[in-house]
Amino acid sequence: MDKRTYAILGTGALGGFYGAKLQKSGLEVHYLLKSDYQQVRENGLIIQSKDGDFTLPQVNAYNDVNKMPQCDVVIISLKTTQNQLLPDLLPPIVKNNGVVLVLQNGMDIEPEIAKIVDNVNIIGGLCFLCSNKVAPGHIHHLDYGQISLGAYASNYQSTGITKQMEEIASDFEKAGISIELLEDLLLARWKKLVWNIPYNGLSVILDGRTDELMTDIHTHQLVESLMREVVVGAKSTGRIIPESFIETMLDYTLKMKPYRTSMKIDFDEKRPLEVEAIFGNPLRKAELAGVNLQQIRCLYQQLKFLDMRNRS
Repeated sequence: MDKRTYAILGTGALGGFYGAKLQKSGLEVHYLLKSDYQQVRENGLIIQSKDGDFTLPQVNAYNDVNKMPQCDVVIISLKTTQNQLLPDLLPPIVKNNGVVLVLQNGMDIEPEIAKIVDNVNIIGGLCFLCSNKVAPGHIHHLDYGQISLGAYASNYQSTGITKQMEEIASDFEKAGISIELLEDLLLARWKKLVWNIPYNGLSVILDGRTDELMTDIHTHQLVESLMREVVVGAKSTGRIIPESFIETMLDYTLKMKPYRTSMKIDFDEKRPLEVEAIFGNPLRKAELAGVNLQQIRCLYQQLKFLDMRNRS
């Protein structure tokens, strides 16, 4: 087929980085922006990356979704705290039988997408990426970048590797982005939470970067304990995460450059935190299976308090 066209809903540290890589590889990419619209429309995107810096002087920038063309693949890289906007943003720009690629953290996001558009293929993407937006239209990629893809089916039934996953993986790999294809999206979301729950939560509550959490013996032990509780949550839904995965995540983080998590950045900027998607939804999913994740609930309750106070 002809080259796929892409739309980016949420041109920030994540969507801007991956969209720019796809455009640099020769694909047609359209970006929806808000506060950065004027800057990006006039000056393009600047990517400062460990893999090599580059600038895209001209990009297809929009501040109105109704002016965007319909695309083969729509990437949702908004924060989940903005998902209430999707019923207005998504239907106008995704082609019939196109793909919605959900690059968001947390749990139970795809079922909500399926309620908005029922004529598309939904794929969840789990990004292991250290990237920050340092200025309007200027993204700093610090480390990693791999995406794990899994197709969504009702109630997170395992789908195997689909044709759409393989096609999108091909586009991303040509753009220099490492891709892992997974048969079980729910398992992939639990595995991402093994990292997201301890580091995002503790970075806000304890006001610490990833390296600080790993250097101190007490917080290192707390991180590992929280990871093990995520594994218990996964098991309650029939998904098994091996012990070796915890060691892999700890090792990755030890080797990672000092990093201020996305939730900590949101907190510092007094933006809403993704507490429900990352903490609340997994808690409720485990509770339905009769399992109480006590340590994660403790984080959830503290974060709800801090988030409300921070924004008021």
